Parts: sequence; structure tokens; C-alpha cells
Amino acid sequence: MDISIVVPLYNEEESLPHLAQWIDQVMQQNGYIYEVIMVDDGSKDNSWKIVEQLHRQNPCYKGIKFRRNYGKSAALNEGFAATKGDVVITMDADLQDSPEEIPEMRRMILEDGYDMVSGWKKKRYDSKLTKNLPSKLFNATTRMMSGIKLHDFNCGLKAYRKDVVKSIEVYGEMHRYIPVIAKWAGFSKIGEKVVQHRKREYGVTKFGMNRFVNGYLDLMSIMFISRFGKQPMHFFGLIGTLASLFGFVALLVVVILRLTGQIALTRSIWFYLSMFSAVLGVMLFLAGFLGELICRNSTTRNSYLIETRIED
Repeated sequence: MDISIVVPLYNEEESLPHLAQWIDQVMQQNGYIYEVIMVDDGSKDNSWKIVEQLHRQNPCYKGIKFRRNYGKSAALNEGFAATKGDVVITMDADLQDSPEEIPEMRRMILEDGYDMVSGWKKKRYDSKLTKNLPSKLFNATTRMMSGIKLHDFNCGLKAYRKDVVKSIEVYGEMHRYIPVIAKWAGFSKIGEKVVQHRKREYGVTKFGMNRFVNGYLDLMSIMFISRFGKQPMHFFGLIGTLASLFGFVALLVVVILRLTGQIALTRSIWFYLSMFSAVLGVMLFLAGFLGELICRNSTTRNSYLIETRIED
């Protein structure tokens, strides 16, 4: 299997026949052995019937249907689990991603040695106010925090080596941060390709303004997990120790001042601040300690990414 194409979709009945025709044309022109895995994320229109029809016409088309809408991350994760191709391509179903970009992205994976190639929609046809400007701010923040030099983290058109999609888990709304997840899993050679962005021909966008708020919260989550997921004491313990140290030292100073008659203990704001800091520090330290106990008893505590193994 040369290529597996994963297409998450939600209420895209109008665009699916055109997308399938376009994909088939590109695949046949290049002589690829391919499969297209369409993941219906609980569509309420006739999208699934069209997927079934496409499968009857061409066995290369396969489908996965969710009982309800779980989100793009869940759709991609299930699609990744079902892939068999040496190179895996993801693209959206709304015809804004061009299948004609696939051959070059596949070449970059196989010949240039990239683990992952992310599309960059350099010229966009979306609204500047509601999409372009927030997207640039989001990408700049992610680029700064992750150290990955990509211009468009959330582009739906991406290419992966098979090992990458079989080694990562995409959950929640983490599809925006697949490059970060891949780097965290040990796949550090991540490339970028300028791709064509097309105007939406059918339907409406499925993403609202809340994705920008959720996006930054998800970024905070994944950065924390990638750095402290296996060693929570390094985060909570450090902050807790500093807070406790400050609290106990401040409390000692306040008590000394009270014994010398310089302040009234219960009227001093420093007394309450020192008590609060000491208690907070102890609670954070205990949180880190409990986190370490959970990690040490986890079945995945010693899970490592093994790239190559040589045995007798």
C-alpha cells in the first residue's frame, strides 16, 4: 500500500463525490496503490450513504462511522489506527485541500527523509478578521513555545511516515498540535510545504470562535504534559518548596516581630500571607507526590519509543 488518505468529515454530502473523483484522478495519474479512509464524525446529512456508495464503486474507499459527533481529533485517531499505507495523508473533506499536493508531499517523506510534512496555506481565502489574524497569532505562539518552525500548525493537509501515526495518540482537540505530539514522541524531522488553499464551495465551516480559546488551553495542556507528564514532582514540588520556604521564613519573621512587640500578630497582613503561602506550598508538594505515585504505578510508566531492535 503506497498511500493511505484519511479524510475526517462532518456534514459534507455535497463535496464528497467531487473530492473522491479528484483523489482518484491524482492516484491513477501517479500509479499509486492507495486507500481512502473516510471517518464520518456523526454527520446528520447523507454523508454516510455517499461513503457507502463510494465503497461499492471503488473498494479502495473505506469508511468509519461514529454514533455522534466526537470531534476531528477522535476521527483522525481512528483513521490512523486503520491505515495500512507506507505514507499517510490527512486532508479535509470540504475541497479546500488539493489532492494534487499529495505526490510532492509523499516524495518529501520517502526521498527527503521527513517524518512528517505539514501544509502551509500561505495565501488564504478565509476572513482576515475571524480566521487569518487569530490564526497567525496562534501559530506564532505555538511556534515560540514548541520550538517547531512551522507557519501553519492547523493545516488539515499533512503527510506522515507510517511509524508516526502508529506511535501517537490524538485526543480531545489536540489535532491542532499533531506536530508537537509527533516531536514529543521522538519524530523530530518535521518539514513544511506551501500548499494551495481553495475557497469553500459547499456548506459552512464547522469551527467557531471558541476554537481559539480552546486552542490556547490545549497548548498549555500539551506543553505541560510533554515536559512534566512523567515527572510531576519536578513542577509541583519545585513551586511547592519555594512557596513553603517563603511562607515559613515570613512566618518566623512575623513571630519574632510579635515577640519583640513591634506588630500585632492578628492585625498584620504578613501573618496571613505567610500562613497562606506555607499551606499552599505543602499542598502543591503533596500534589506532586501523589502525581509521582500515580505515574510509578501506571502500566505505561516505562513505555519508550523503540525505533530499531536487533535480536538473535
